[in-house]
Amino acid sequence: MTESQQGAVIKTQGVTKEYADNGVPVKAVRGIDLTIDRGEFTAIVGPSGSGKTTFLNIISGLDNPSGGKVYLAGRDLSQMSGSELSNYRRDHIGFIFQAYNLIPVLTVQENVEYIMLLQGIERDERRERVQQVLEQLGLGKMISRRPPQLSGGQQQRVAVARAIVSRPDLVLADEPTANLDSETAEDLIGLMRQLNEQDGTTFVFSTHDDRVIRHARRTVVLKDGKIKSDEIR
Repeated sequence: MTESQQGAVIKTQGVTKEYADNGVPVKAVRGIDLTIDRGEFTAIVGPSGSGKTTFLNIISGLDNPSGGKVYLAGRDLSQMSGSELSNYRRDHIGFIFQAYNLIPVLTVQENVEYIMLLQGIERDERRERVQQVLEQLGLGKMISRRPPQLSGGQQQRVAVARAIVSRPDLVLADEPTANLDSETAEDLIGLMRQLNEQDGTTFVFSTHDDRVIRHARRTVVLKDGKIKSDEIR
């Protein structure tokens, strides 16, 4: 990594999360200390109930921890107001969801440029960036199609394009291959690994998919809300 790519993009200190399930207290996350540096390609893995999705929601600012601290690109998320956190998350994190979460009435171009529109980026720059990233992901000829006209794999590529086009510090992917067949999933993971290696884009996955885990350079295993192991390959 170059010097500009080094440094922590996410840092958690003693993060906990408790909630009530039918009046019964549940400790979903139990004191996690974790640092994700720029340029990492990391999988957070574990069985159902291990706390991985809860933890992903916490580091993205979508959920608040019961205790501990979360720092995104050097900022303490707990010190931000609701609107400030929303804008900071918009500008620093790209999201890839299991269900794609594309807007069906918008074209591929409109879906990909939507975040940049919210950021106030000028039209010409938006269009240039969209064209560039869609070409990079093999979708250049589908720019005017709408999500219902695309296969599942193509829709997830559009979701990847939307996540990276605004050049965020971090891309968070929650089970991004769950709805894809093996060949399509392998192709998509290879594309994300290529983006990571060429552009230094930081990816963090919440997954139990062995296909994602095999490609990860770092694997953080959660069990019962705690880090069981943390391995770098």
